[in-house]
Amino acid sequence: MPEWCLRFGIVRLSKKSPKFDVADRAACVAYTDHILSIGTSGGLDRVGVAPAQVMQRAHQALVERKAAGLHDTMQFTYRNPARSTDPQSAVADAKAMIVGAYSYASPLPDPQSRPSARVARYAWTEYYESLKVGLFAMRDELRADGFKAVVFADDNSMVDREAAYLAGLGWFGKNANVLIEGAGSFFVLGSVITTAPLMINDKPVADGCGACRRCIDACPTGAIIEPGTVDAAKCLAWLIQKPGIFDRKYREALGDRIYGCDDCQEVCPPTIRLSLSKPLRDDARPWINVLELLDMDDETLLARVDQWYIAERNPDWVRRNALLVLGNIGEGTDARVVSTIARFIEHPDPMLRAHAVWSAARLNLFSLIPMHDTAPLVVDELQNLPLARQQAI
Repeated sequence: MPEWCLRFGIVRLSKKSPKFDVADRAACVAYTDHILSIGTSGGLDRVGVAPAQVMQRAHQALVERKAAGLHDTMQFTYRNPARSTDPQSAVADAKAMIVGAYSYASPLPDPQSRPSARVARYAWTEYYESLKVGLFAMRDELRADGFKAVVFADDNSMVDREAAYLAGLGWFGKNANVLIEGAGSFFVLGSVITTAPLMINDKPVADGCGACRRCIDACPTGAIIEPGTVDAAKCLAWLIQKPGIFDRKYREALGDRIYGCDDCQEVCPPTIRLSLSKPLRDDARPWINVLELLDMDDETLLARVDQWYIAERNPDWVRRNALLVLGNIGEGTDARVVSTIARFIEHPDPMLRAHAVWSAARLNLFSLIPMHDTAPLVVDELQNLPLARQQAI
């Protein structure tokens, strides 16, 4: 019999059976604590255990919101709600889902150069790699003890926020993020689904938002259409990732954001007051110089933003966003800005030309804007310029 069985009072059901059972509750608690302590020793800030059962509430929400079109064209866990809410589809005979949380809360430094675009905190560096250290440590221990165990993190296999709620880590805020009790929402989440018989959390964390609606009021595009429900078609974090023409209605609201949006978290009282703030990591990149980005070749640009999700790994979606940011924060009197926009107005890709036209008009650089273009995307952009700006061309 393995040594861990003796340590935790776990006994083999029969000589022929590969399964194990727990002799008593105390032994189960002890083994669960042992596994979770390995996760925290591996750097995880919070750990908990959820049942390895269908996450019914999350499944219903995904189906209903997809039917209502609130996912826009987003895929991720919307692609297959039945699969992404069922731990059994990932690990047969699973008994538990260990959820780990790693804090990425660090202060936002001032940009070192201008014009610079802002990156959402979770993408400053490879925080998921730090998360996985603790998750894989628990997985390895579970496997050594004879159980199946598989890590899921940042791969859209499981609805990680619902798993965190079921594991007792926190409650759902009105911004649809999980607010971890006593620590806020600046966390990346992942799980280990296992056949080990662990103690399952049975005490959901009570709602801590109360009447507060700061996140709803602070959303720059009104994307939080009701508490806990986000319309992806309005959410800057999704629009930045979405391929195609960036919706004109939200270009000015994009501001200086090049990837992600933290606004609903940055105004959240529990997140502001209670975040597990960590020193800024040496490899963190909270800002990126827009002109330098627009000067990079494809290979250099993709290497610079390697940890970002970019549809089809097409660098032109990043350039599209950068052009809009330049139109929002650039100076029309800056020769470098003028030169960059002029170059993209003559770019062979009409999608980039169209966004460069918008930025030129935004900075009153009407002399750069062509009166005619044969590409439908650019023609549409020219026709949708404000009348005063059309007359100025």
